[in-house]
Amino acid sequence: MEIKWIEDFIALAQYKSFSRAAEFRNVTQSGFSRRIQSLEQWVGADLIDRSSFPPTLTASGQLFRETAEEIVGKLFDTRAIIRSEKRMPDKALQIAAGHTIALSFLPGWLRTLSGRFGEVRARVVPTNVHDSILMLVNGNCELMLSYHHPELPLHLDPTRYQHLTVGVDTLLPVSRPNAKSGPLFRLPGTQERPLPHISYTDTSYFGRCVALLFSKAGAAPALRFHYESDMAEVLKKLALEGDGIAWLPKSSIRTELEAGTLVVAGGSAWSLDVELRAYRDATVRNDFVDTLWRHLRADTADSDGAAMLE
Repeated sequence: MEIKWIEDFIALAQYKSFSRAAEFRNVTQSGFSRRIQSLEQWVGADLIDRSSFPPTLTASGQLFRETAEEIVGKLFDTRAIIRSEKRMPDKALQIAAGHTIALSFLPGWLRTLSGRFGEVRARVVPTNVHDSILMLVNGNCELMLSYHHPELPLHLDPTRYQHLTVGVDTLLPVSRPNAKSGPLFRLPGTQERPLPHISYTDTSYFGRCVALLFSKAGAAPALRFHYESDMAEVLKKLALEGDGIAWLPKSSIRTELEAGTLVVAGGSAWSLDVELRAYRDATVRNDFVDTLWRHLRADTADSDGAAMLE
């Protein structure tokens, strides 16, 4: 039995909807249903009456809910006590962030914070979007930084998980230059000579962004699969070696663009702007994070939006 099954069950009891509870728990509805079924198998009884709409708790489910809420409450209270004893010193942050953000954005951002608040000690955990969300939801970080596009939202409860836009990045199609300093591989390609595509995995956030970009294009580019990874740094290395065309965040390749070792391989129609957002759990009180959040919100208001990540 896993504690997340109990948390799923409590969410379902609160929302009385598989779809809404699954969205709150940041899991697909099919995956959420499987976890509820696994809990019922462990208990040895049906906890949910699926014959009614909305679904209701059975008598066994009502009994189990009382104990489940008490146990989970005690577990989280105990965890809070332990964490308060082991909390990082003042002006310290535990940050979950995507690999590209951790490499390209956070070092400069943290230097800026230190210039304003004095030394800021940070423990940065580079990870994928899914695991970053789990760290935030499970209370394992003070801040989560991730990319965002309005058509590819993160399923977080906005009343609990506040966000601020701290930057805007652009996914650009890039290629190694040819002898005339133009792109070695230029979009859109042709059916006779499709371009080698160094791509993201379909389930990665950037992979979904590129798929969205293609869906909005007037005509799909002529590409052939060459290599796949969920890390932009891997795609960048292969693009530098001339292995194909790749869509990379501008913030991660500004040095290469300035040096001419990578060049843009298509017009603006092949680019996609994405926000860079900072998230926090508003139910967790932390004096330094509260102060930092007020300053970030003021900066965002003063600049009438976030700056481009140059």
